[in-house]
Amino acid sequence: MNKTVVVLIAVLLSYAFVAAASEVNIVYFYENGCPHCARIDEFLQRMQQTYEEIVIDSYEIHAEGAIALLHRLEALYGEEQLDVPIVFIDDQCFHGAGRAVEYNIEQEIRQAVDSGSTAPLDRLAQSEHANSTATRKLTIPAVLAAAAVDAVNPCACAVLILLLGTLIAAGKRRKIIGAGLAFTAATYISYLLMGLGLYTAIQATRLQHMIYLIVACLAIVVGLWEMKDYLWYGRWFTIEVPNSWRPALKRITSSVTSVPGAFAVGFLVSLFLLPCTSGPYIIILGLLAQTTTREYAIMMLALYNFIFVLPFIIITLGVAFGFTTTARAEKWRRERLDKLHLITGIIMVALGITMLVLMQFGYM
Repeated sequence: MNKTVVVLIAVLLSYAFVAAASEVNIVYFYENGCPHCARIDEFLQRMQQTYEEIVIDSYEIHAEGAIALLHRLEALYGEEQLDVPIVFIDDQCFHGAGRAVEYNIEQEIRQAVDSGSTAPLDRLAQSEHANSTATRKLTIPAVLAAAAVDAVNPCACAVLILLLGTLIAAGKRRKIIGAGLAFTAATYISYLLMGLGLYTAIQATRLQHMIYLIVACLAIVVGLWEMKDYLWYGRWFTIEVPNSWRPALKRITSSVTSVPGAFAVGFLVSLFLLPCTSGPYIIILGLLAQTTTREYAIMMLALYNFIFVLPFIIITLGVAFGFTTTARAEKWRRERLDKLHLITGIIMVALGITMLVLMQFGYM
């Protein structure tokens, strides 16, 4: 009896193994209302009736996560910006409709049924697992480095120092902590929301790979320009708040004498600071859009912006508790302005080159 049970189990397991081995997984992307997609729909239904081994994973191109998945598969299969309908089978990718496309798909299905195949999503998982270590090793240090560069940005610190100086001049020293932290919170929220918006916009396009290449080159250009400011500060264009904006920015900041006012001005001033701070942020957004999931990207953006506003907190507490003054903080900033540009430049160039090298070796 025991032998019979063992034999029966072995037969069932063998059958299950054979059935699993002969299964042919197809990943199919389509768009509602697309006539070519309707033709491929009918064709794939006929194939399913002919070949019982076929399993189809269908994705409407506008459904949540579909575009991101398509980008990842296109990168894996060496394709870019294909038009729906798109069909992935084993190691082959087919797009468009017509007799020739249908013939090629059926030939691939026959070969997969006869010889076995690997599901496209399994291929993607294996590839991404192999690349994840390299990309994560780049992503976290890149976020930390870019955030640190942004955190010591001379523009952002100058605005906060001006705000705190206004409160002291108005005789409202007791409001320094509240106003400084309110300004910090507003800046953090506004930059985080802007980052999430840009990240979502990049994810919604079908140009993530191209955007990654652009931001890698942008990192090098921004870095070299920052180095220029170390050698020839103020010559040609400088990556700071334009001089024409500064009087308006000073008027806005010098009028703040309350905690709610500091919070409101924090949002407004964030827009003035964009020319000065957007370079590293955009580069990180392009990197995250290419290498991470949305959930992980949100965590990285939250970390980035915390590091970005950390000097705000330090300056606020330092002035409030008498460890420094606004005058000394401003003097420290001005004396090290050229060195801050140099450090920023070196980090940005190194980041851009690293991104290009990883792209060259197929990690991005």
